[in-house]
Amino acid sequence: MQTVWLSGAEWLAVLRIGLGLWWLESWRHKDKKGWFERGTGIAWAADVAAKHRWTFVKGGFELVVAPRPKAMAYIVVYAELAIGLGLVFGFLTPVALIGGLLLNLLYLVLMIHDWAEQGQNAMMALISLVALLAMSWQTWSLDAAIGLFP
Repeated sequence: MQTVWLSGAEWLAVLRIGLGLWWLESWRHKDKKGWFERGTGIAWAADVAAKHRWTFVKGGFELVVAPRPKAMAYIVVYAELAIGLGLVFGFLTPVALIGGLLLNLLYLVLMIHDWAEQGQNAMMALISLVALLAMSWQTWSLDAAIGLFP
């Protein structure tokens, strides 16, 4: 592939690293004290799920998240950190890309009413899909350095 300045594989690595930085920013700006001590993140999600137009969202939330709000707060917050670090350093990259894609799809479904958030989640999901299918871990990654996912 002919490109300006970088090779196609290097541009894919730039895309992967940029997506990782986006996830890290999502993690950085979260009020962790609010999420972990006051339960603000899960309480907000519970309110959104309760009013959701699709009944399976409310049911799924009540089945999976509501019984364990503290654990789910830690899972969401630290999943964003793990995804970001995995993508920036290119470690377990396919796992991070699939995890990020699933988390963005979950956010898309949960926040179907909030059009402001949909653009971000859709773009992040699209980048995850492209980076996954184009095997963006082949360049500038720990995965390539240690021979994971050839």
